[in-house]
Amino acid sequence: MFSTIHLLADATLATEAVTQAVTAEQLQTVSLTTSNVWMLVSTMLVFIMALGFACVEAGFTQAKNTVNILFKNTVDLSVGLISYAWFGFNLMYPGEFNGIFGFAGWGLTPDLSPSYAGGAYTYWTDFLFQAMFAATCATIVSGAVAERIKITSYFIFTFFLVGFIYPVLGSWHWGGGWLSQMGFYDFAGSTVVHSVGGWAALAGIIAIGARKGKYVNGKVVDKPGSSVPLAVIGVFLLWFGWFGFNGGSVLSADPQSISLVLVTTTLAAAAGGVGGWIGGYIMFKRYDLGMVLNGILAGLVGITAGADQMSPNEAILIGIVCGIVVVFSAVTMDKFKLDDCVGAVSVHLTCGIIGTLAIGVLGAKAGMDQFVTQLIGVAAYGAVAFTSSLAIFYGLKFTVGVRVSEEHESEGLDSHEHGIRGYTITFDN
Repeated sequence: MFSTIHLLADATLATEAVTQAVTAEQLQTVSLTTSNVWMLVSTMLVFIMALGFACVEAGFTQAKNTVNILFKNTVDLSVGLISYAWFGFNLMYPGEFNGIFGFAGWGLTPDLSPSYAGGAYTYWTDFLFQAMFAATCATIVSGAVAERIKITSYFIFTFFLVGFIYPVLGSWHWGGGWLSQMGFYDFAGSTVVHSVGGWAALAGIIAIGARKGKYVNGKVVDKPGSSVPLAVIGVFLLWFGWFGFNGGSVLSADPQSISLVLVTTTLAAAAGGVGGWIGGYIMFKRYDLGMVLNGILAGLVGITAGADQMSPNEAILIGIVCGIVVVFSAVTMDKFKLDDCVGAVSVHLTCGIIGTLAIGVLGAKAGMDQFVTQLIGVAAYGAVAFTSSLAIFYGLKFTVGVRVSEEHESEGLDSHEHGIRGYTITFDN
């Protein structure tokens, strides 16, 4: 009798152990599936940002260059994704390396083990999510140098930016490089993505020069964009896509973290719009819609570095500061005759720096040591991104050339380089 009871007890314990093991395995599968799905949804949202950038740039630039803008933004994504697949991803995430430069080999080499990324998502999801970030970096340059850059030179530069500059610099932090080891923090890319693109855009503006007739006798000549409604649509698409840009950077489906990130992201964008409204009125004594739109983008860029570290009130503060500063940054650019068609440098570089440094001033990581570390990171990224981009642009300038002819610039790039107009609606008499 005693033996029977003992055997039954052992069997019960064994059954419970198997049940617990199965339950743990099932929970792990559910967790992987949920996080992976969220990452893929976020990837799709970041993909939508390409359309947002295309709309903003086409809306803010002249009608005669609309097709050129749309062509660049479309092919940007194609060139960016392919170059990132061939070598960019393995430059950015090389594995064990010296902290400055590493390369894991050509092409995609999938790690299909269940333990990849701690079991949070798959290798393929990781690549696709990061590839969308890389392509986003290139589009920042497009708007800044619009209406006067040779399209072939632009794509040569894009190839180097997305294929080499961005991933190598990205490896310093997100790839586990020297800045990551130092404690530098950039949650979703105020510096890694936006400032790098901003530095590249500034280099392009300097190398190419201003549009003809933009600065005359010390005055700034307005060159009205083709469509204000299109620009507004673009900004709202970017705001929408930023939920994936920042929300996906949680790298899991953790409900508390995602919720906080989406709240801080939204509040910073809203506050940025208010800041742009205030800054525009202070500077121009009018309710400037363009500055409100760039203020929203400024707030989004500013919160990106610390979206998971800030309280709602701190997010609002970052947003409103960036929204105001972006106005004065744009005006300062014009004072130095740096012709940025869409305000890309002011939005992505200026506010990317503000957001990155804010990590040391506000939020969970605030402190003098952290601020110094953030400052070192900003300086390092700026020095390499700007000098390397400037070198490439000047290399192109003195070889194949970077600027279209005066005739093409005057008459518009659409008719000369693409043979089609962006707006073809006609009315019969």
